[in-house]
Amino acid sequence: MITSLLCLSFPLLLIYAAWHDISTMTIPNWVSIVLGVAFIPAALTAGLPFDVIGMHLVFGAIVLVVCAGLFYMNVFGGGDAKVIAAASLWTGLAASAPFVMGMAIAGGALAGVLIVLRRMKFEPKQAWLVRLKSPDEGAPYAVAIAIGALLAAPGSPVIAAGLAAVTV
Repeated sequence: MITSLLCLSFPLLLIYAAWHDISTMTIPNWVSIVLGVAFIPAALTAGLPFDVIGMHLVFGAIVLVVCAGLFYMNVFGGGDAKVIAAASLWTGLAASAPFVMGMAIAGGALAGVLIVLRRMKFEPKQAWLVRLKSPDEGAPYAVAIAIGALLAAPGSPVIAAGLAAVTV
């Protein structure tokens, strides 16, 4: 039961990050921190061996370094880099391919939506929609990150243990 509750933080924080990114084009640092920190007790209560937890931590650190490099090359924002790394802790190497593939496909769909939105002939009143419609703004990529991570979640040993605890 505790594992399930801890695992619930994974989708909730990802959805919050996506919503916050849509509405403000930023992702608060505390989201990535809590997502990363929550992995440890979730993995421990899920019964993952210490070597598997260690591999998830190493994988998350490698992803953080790669994403920091992509941030410095202006590929995406710093908040995106941190959320990707924190979500990678949960997915681990085992679910990294579905995570990246889902994130890429969702990112492409998001780009398509933004292209259409930015060509539409209307003037929104809401500040968040004005930002989304502006060609000077980037994309709220936390939406794609959340979709990719949620699609990959069943392949995560931590999430699988949390789901198994609910279905028992």
